[in-house]
Amino acid sequence: MSNHQINPNKWIDLYSDYLFNYTVTRVSDREIAQDLVQDTFLAALKSMKNFKGEASERTWLISILKRKVIDHYRKINSNKGKAEVRITYNDDSESEGDWLEERVADPFDKTAEDTMQNAELGDAIFNCLSKLPEKQADVFRMKTIEGLETEVICNELNITASNLWVIIHRARTAMADCLKENWF
Repeated sequence: MSNHQINPNKWIDLYSDYLFNYTVTRVSDREIAQDLVQDTFLAALKSMKNFKGEASERTWLISILKRKVIDHYRKINSNKGKAEVRITYNDDSESEGDWLEERVADPFDKTAEDTMQNAELGDAIFNCLSKLPEKQADVFRMKTIEGLETEVICNELNITASNLWVIIHRARTAMADCLKENWF
């Protein structure tokens, strides 16, 4: 049975300010932040049946919001480097200064080798993560991979902030040693 219950009727009162503040610090645009929070609430309503109650309602909403922020930046960045705008100067006065848009290659496009190396690194990280003690692995995953706030992690794992920082330091040190051994 789940530890946490879900109540969408209270989301706006309980979480909208927190979600908005979280978002506006990441996108630096109030309108985009508002849109992302709205999208988060809509996505949460659509996926309510998937809420298992293993995390608090706020943590669940934050995880949805993080994906929305990531999708926002992916959408912005997918358009970069794909179009070049330049002015063409023609002799006839009617078309002088026309804008021409051409498709050009994205210099930041991943090659197959980059993709393969990233997959290997991901496998190495998760292999090393599986070798950590359970609490260290949980803290590392929540803080470093999921990017959860210290307060959220402390509440979820019932630990103090200073304890969290000791655990995360030990986990990061162990992960670095393991990756040196198994990846580099």
